[in-house]
Amino acid sequence: MVEIDTCNGPIRGERIGDVSVFRGIPFAAPPTGPRRWQPPAPPEPWTETRAATRFGADCPQRTALPIGSRATAQGEDCLTLNVWTPAESPDAGLPVMVWIFGGSFVFGSGAEERADGMTFARDGVVYVSINYRVGMFGFLAHPGLTAESADGTSGNYGLLDQIAGLAWVRDNIARFGGDPGRVTLFGVSAGAASISLLMTSPLAQGLFRQVILQSPGAFRPLASLVDAEAAGAALDGDIAALRALSPAELLDRQKLIEPGVRNLTAPRILRPIRDGHVVPADDRDSYLAGRFAHVPAIIGSMEDEGSNAVAAWPVKTRADFLALLDRTFGKDAIEAQTLYPTGSDDDVAAALANLFGDTQFTYGVAALSRTIAAAGIPVWRYLFTRRRPGKGAPKHSEEVSYVFDRPDLPPRGEADHRHDAADARIASVMHRAWVSFAKAGTPDGVDWPAYAPDSAALLEFGDTPSLRKGWREPQVAFLDRFFETAPATA
Repeated sequence: MVEIDTCNGPIRGERIGDVSVFRGIPFAAPPTGPRRWQPPAPPEPWTETRAATRFGADCPQRTALPIGSRATAQGEDCLTLNVWTPAESPDAGLPVMVWIFGGSFVFGSGAEERADGMTFARDGVVYVSINYRVGMFGFLAHPGLTAESADGTSGNYGLLDQIAGLAWVRDNIARFGGDPGRVTLFGVSAGAASISLLMTSPLAQGLFRQVILQSPGAFRPLASLVDAEAAGAALDGDIAALRALSPAELLDRQKLIEPGVRNLTAPRILRPIRDGHVVPADDRDSYLAGRFAHVPAIIGSMEDEGSNAVAAWPVKTRADFLALLDRTFGKDAIEAQTLYPTGSDDDVAAALANLFGDTQFTYGVAALSRTIAAAGIPVWRYLFTRRRPGKGAPKHSEEVSYVFDRPDLPPRGEADHRHDAADARIASVMHRAWVSFAKAGTPDGVDWPAYAPDSAALLEFGDTPSLRKGWREPQVAFLDRFFETAPATA
């Protein structure tokens, strides 16, 4: 299956062993010029066979971490996807897995080496990775853009890109031997948070059958359209002037509205917002009201979700940390001090990392698992604690290489790829569980009971898989109470 006639035109990929690989397939028109900050439009059809052997460009971005992208360039013409398929014919009807990359909604790539689709394709899955717009290009809201919109909204372009990519999968994947009715949507960090929101979006319903959320940020308040518009207008009230800026000039301005220290419990901008169109409400409200896609799920987090993210924060002393708790929790700061104790300055780094990890990831994982299970939907929860040789607790997104059965690849931003037989075993178990979930709807190959709110047992991927209870439950309970009583945002 090296040549395929898609709905938009014929493409030619390459054969690698028993897998056909197609890279850089346009699923939308280039969001350039007047299409900057517009919803994705269908690509212009073509008639000549198009080479699909190179990854498309990454969305313009800046990051201090090397992300392992194999794209040869950055550019606004970035709405492409990639397909790995083991199918010999369009009649294969294989399960499909669609990967959404992470990167705090401001960086990332569908061409990242850690998330190569070869291992899934070799195990009988059609694998797709989707690019989407990030940062200023994917999530800027502005009154001028809202005025242009037939839907009366702006921002959330990155989510609309993901939805357009899923619609392309629905319309085309059968030609690659995939079953459009057996799509498992999965991702990490911002990718998983995107999926948690797509589960609440009326625009995404019916585009996937089940989900895997790896460290999703969820259940925290979202910025309103009004607040996000105000932040965009502060850059320049004239949207035409912003459109005239080069990508580099826009990236220079991104730092003006992207805080150096993230507010841990308040809404953020330059990420999905509550716009009433793509995202109808705060995801916490939607889930608690039962307004979400009732699909089976795997949901999990890491032992150390926070230390990398806060390493450069100017919170170094106990006084700094107590002031942060006061700003974050107000009248509840005293209780927070008991859950994140700091007897001296030496305790601050660990307490800050735990605070970040709990507010940004652990709480959302627990709340999503509990709410989905309470609705009678099967959900499997995990915790990843496997420590590579000579390394400390696994950090945010470190499990990606294991899920893709590539423990030889280092975590994002690291060169150290030390691993041993235990890493290989855990990677094999995780990868098999993800594949079996895509194929049959249950994570087989390991003793992993579905999550039940009364027992709250989860599967720990440590040196060996084992069941565990009570992961940071006091902190999760505190955050649950805090968000339940926090004032509603506009």
